[in-house]
Amino acid sequence: MLSESKTLLEVIQTIAILSTLTEKEKDSDLVTLSTLHAAKGLEWPHVVMIGVSEGLLPFQNESDLDADPLVQASKIEEERRLMYVGITRAQRTLTVSWSRRKKKGKEFVQVKPSRFIAEMALDINKVQEDPRERLRALRAEFAQRVSETNTST
Repeated sequence: MLSESKTLLEVIQTIAILSTLTEKEKDSDLVTLSTLHAAKGLEWPHVVMIGVSEGLLPFQNESDLDADPLVQASKIEEERRLMYVGITRAQRTLTVSWSRRKKKGKEFVQVKPSRFIAEMALDINKVQEDPRERLRALRAEFAQRVSETNTST
């Protein structure tokens, strides 16, 4: 049987998670922050995966753009396995979020949701929109009605 070799950072993360779980038995109002690597084999009632966007999951840096297509495909598969680890940690609820834009240097750039989200084939009836977007739409609709009322009088 081949054993998976872990970096020192992964070992430390695993120990930190295990000690947090030990503390959890004493205090049920606890939030655990974990990496996907350290979460392997663990579960929580509620899991929130933040920043699930292209470039972060799957992770991609500038050198990946020049890499051999087979190497790229292999890295994508490993990242897909990590996404699977993340979504299967949830016992009751899973929330997956991403941003529409991020700051890069001094400006903001558009961000795409991770391709893995589309692969999850989520039930559209259970997908929730960002409440801030809904609020913006309602404000715009209200402003338009006020404008129409002011012009008609």
